[in-house]
Amino acid sequence: MTQQHRPSNEDLAAFLAAVDGATPLPKPNRISFEAPRPSPRPRQRERDEAAVLDELLHAPLEIDDWLDLGGADSFLRSGLPRSMLRDLRRGRWSIQDHVDLHGLNRHQAHEQVMLFIAASLAAGRRCLRIVHGRGNGSPGREAILRQLVKVWLGRCKDVLAFCHAPPCDGGDGAMWVLLKAGGRPR
Repeated sequence: MTQQHRPSNEDLAAFLAAVDGATPLPKPNRISFEAPRPSPRPRQRERDEAAVLDELLHAPLEIDDWLDLGGADSFLRSGLPRSMLRDLRRGRWSIQDHVDLHGLNRHQAHEQVMLFIAASLAAGRRCLRIVHGRGNGSPGREAILRQLVKVWLGRCKDVLAFCHAPPCDGGDGAMWVLLKAGGRPR
């Protein structure tokens, strides 16, 4: 066990003489060693959003859902296993062809998407990339084609699933689309 060293009267006097005239640092200049507390997470809102997403993925689409489909980030045809969409998102399907809609108006883009899907089905291609852009060149910088492409794909019976491409493949400016196997377009 170690003994504590008590300063002698001479040591104490020498210390007091050394710090005589020193002014203490003002409080705001002192360093705090306590880590700042993290801001609270909105856990209930996260749970609510997860419940809504789960309901959207499992419920069959009604006519009103078709009209609102433009806001969805992904789509899976009713009755298909969720693993199909998960595999598409994870890139387990090889992209076999792509089309770029940059510079097209909505009518030209719609025609191009429908022709692209028909040609892809006829050629036996299943996984496609549709590049619609992020809307940076649109009035108000709104991604109008992105929303319309989602609606068109959701209405096409030959489309089984779609999702946004990962950042390395276009991110929010592109969609990955999975088509049904073989056959003629409907």
